[in-house]
Amino acid sequence: MLYILWFILGSVIGSFLNVLIYRLPRQEQFVRGGSICPKCNHVLKAKDLIPLLSFLFLKGKCRYCQKNISWQYPIIEFVTGVLFVFVAYYHQINMDFGDIMFWRNLIIVAGLIVVFMTDLKHFLLFDAVTWFLVIVAVISNFVLSVMSVSWQTSLWDFGLAGIAGALFFWLQHALSRGSWVGQGDIYLGLLMGLLLGPKNLMVALFFAYILGAIVSIILLLRKKKQLKSQVPFGVFLTLGTFIAMFWGQKILSWYLSLLS
Repeated sequence: MLYILWFILGSVIGSFLNVLIYRLPRQEQFVRGGSICPKCNHVLKAKDLIPLLSFLFLKGKCRYCQKNISWQYPIIEFVTGVLFVFVAYYHQINMDFGDIMFWRNLIIVAGLIVVFMTDLKHFLLFDAVTWFLVIVAVISNFVLSVMSVSWQTSLWDFGLAGIAGALFFWLQHALSRGSWVGQGDIYLGLLMGLLLGPKNLMVALFFAYILGAIVSIILLLRKKKQLKSQVPFGVFLTLGTFIAMFWGQKILSWYLSLLS
């Protein structure tokens, strides 16, 4: 029953994430202002905005103009709900509603969904989202270093990892004059280091580049992209970050066991 509640909460948050994904590229206000149909601009009512259910009841069409609703909306709501359940299961949350690390990971996962989608659809990484997550990472690191006796990585290590992550992408940006990576990737590298620490940062970067290379090769072979085509690398950085957040230590332990 508790996991059902987390799924419902996640789908509701996913509905808000859809607002961010739609309005941020258009530089529209997302805190205030009612939702409208992007096809007919009709103001939507509460019954039109129930996560997942409204899409099903309306059979994927706007109530007012009968034009198709993008599948992005129910997919983001569903995926966010599933990821909230996953994070709750990963942290073994009961009725105590978890600790700081649990809530931090929920916020980070939600933010990474926005980063993933805006880069995938528009090749844009929004500083407001990235810096909000940076602040969350810094505050949670400080609180955990003070309150958690099991917190083994020092604040200095996280800080240095953040600098290393930002510097890694800044060098690529400078050498290529912005053709390899964008400025948003520099801030995303800062976030990754502050969030993951030095060891897991390496895991995240490894998987980001491997996944990016695999997808790029597939697109080239299928002639969907050319060698000079732009690739939304933030998509792969978010995937690498997610992998490192939850499985980084296990992957490192497995790799070191192979070396020994």
